[in-house]
Amino acid sequence: MKHITHTPRTLQNPQLSRTQPLCLSLALAAVLLVPYRTLAAGPAPIDLRSAAQFMILATATTTTTGGGIITGDVGLSPVGSQGIPPGQINGTIYNGGPIAAQAQLDLNAAIIAASPAQLPGGINAGAELGGQTLPAGVYVSPSGAYAITSVDLTLNGGPNDVWVFQMASTLTVGVGRQVILTGGAQAANIFWQVGSSATLGTSSAFEGTIMAYSSITMNVSSTLDGRALAQVGAVTFNGSSGSLPAPEIPIFTSITRNTTNSVMVLNTKPNTLVTLQCSSSLSQPNWTTIATNTPLTSSWTYTNQSAPEYMPQRFYRAFIPNAN
Repeated sequence: MKHITHTPRTLQNPQLSRTQPLCLSLALAAVLLVPYRTLAAGPAPIDLRSAAQFMILATATTTTTGGGIITGDVGLSPVGSQGIPPGQINGTIYNGGPIAAQAQLDLNAAIIAASPAQLPGGINAGAELGGQTLPAGVYVSPSGAYAITSVDLTLNGGPNDVWVFQMASTLTVGVGRQVILTGGAQAANIFWQVGSSATLGTSSAFEGTIMAYSSITMNVSSTLDGRALAQVGAVTFNGSSGSLPAPEIPIFTSITRNTTNSVMVLNTKPNTLVTLQCSSSLSQPNWTTIATNTPLTSSWTYTNQSAPEYMPQRFYRAFIPNAN
């Protein structure tokens, strides 16, 4: 059996304007693909497990006085006062029940995983983060609190780099302040471990997952590209928008052909909807969806049972929704 090695490339299909597709070719007997990833800086991403699907997660109450749209699920556990109108939620509401309960357990585990006990030796960048440009890494507040109030905070790094900010008490983002991402940095790889409460000021623009022990408040016209996850308290959403960060693009690690079947193995972030498509040509592609799935673990293996034996080549792509 002959193996041909390729380097994956990301291709943008203009007909799929809200997706991030990845296309690869399967020719002759088999194709083995080596995933391309830049060396990541900082710690490993915090595993949110089932809490990853929630844009808002609380215990007692969720409230709003604004009309902003939430892209992602909203959960309360145990049953509480869910005060955000369903028309503002582009996702599923879980008020009590086993899914929200498991998400709270997974949030607790994620908070512990991001704590100084599990990630010791954090960098002291001062309690005021505004005005700084920070590379990937673990940061710990010397005073127990973090603020972005003077000027904006810039996080500079690659798409696989990870930031973890540890604070024993509060996170405060001032009016109009922003977290700016440069160099390809991704909101999905930014984690704020907050010992008590977090407040996003009016018209602020924030990036990353907030994991707070107590409450989280988003004031008027604020935006959050990430998650507001409160362990024991309430989440107040008065912002103009909140959306889950774009998940990691699925990467083919191997594609093999065995008689009439094709077996594909993908690495992707768990609990992320993945769509897999196939085409016989790239000159005039006619993409056919052959599978959709939300893998609970990575890697995900799929066998294309309908691959015709007579077809000399096939092209596959996998893509995920882009909430941004």
